[in-house]
Amino acid sequence: MFDFEERTGLLIGKSAVEKLNNSCVAVFGIGGVGSFCAEALVRAGIGKIVLIDSDNVALSNINRQIHALHSTIGMPKVEVMAARIKDINPNIEVITYNEFYSPEKGEKLISKDYDYVVDAVDTVTAKIDIVVRCSENNIPVISSMGAGNKLNPAMFEVADIYETSVCPLAKVMRYELRKRGIKKLKVVYSKETPIKINLSDQDLPNENTNVKKHYIPGSISFVPPVAGLIIAGEV
Repeated sequence: MFDFEERTGLLIGKSAVEKLNNSCVAVFGIGGVGSFCAEALVRAGIGKIVLIDSDNVALSNINRQIHALHSTIGMPKVEVMAARIKDINPNIEVITYNEFYSPEKGEKLISKDYDYVVDAVDTVTAKIDIVVRCSENNIPVISSMGAGNKLNPAMFEVADIYETSVCPLAKVMRYELRKRGIKKLKVVYSKETPIKINLSDQDLPNENTNVKKHYIPGSISFVPPVAGLIIAGEV
């Protein structure tokens, strides 16, 4: 147990802290949900963490992603997050993959050595493949459902995917996972009805609004991070 974990040890006990120290968690997607989840896991005492994301920090990330600062714009999210993690715990082992997850990369990016997997990616195809591969390899996994277009962080719940409601992403996941024979999946989802976003051309300067305006969800500082912290608590 490292010195910074003293208060954690008082809460959960020395043996539990040692278990965390000897555990490896992979976080897929280092955005609004994943970045806060990763940091919470590190501060709790995880001994090894794997970060997977292909994006660079953008100005639009500053409102909700813990690694996003004016000083980090344009830098790979996984590298910025890794540096931040090492500043929290210099003894932790951090592995980064600056890659976009696709089914073709699943064999490389999902390891049987993981004690837990956090799915915080945005694309349905990637989410499904991560869940299926974890199921096939008996790796515990928890998946984040939609956190965009929401304003009430108190509406998040932990549930099995087949017990979810309201969330449009969860509906798609239920359908796709049922087709693939997946019987259960722990998720964090919101029962808040998504807010309908009405974007004008002026809302997206220098963007091709005809293509993108229907695909950019609204977000705020206090919603995705809560989902990430709940996931960390479940892990």
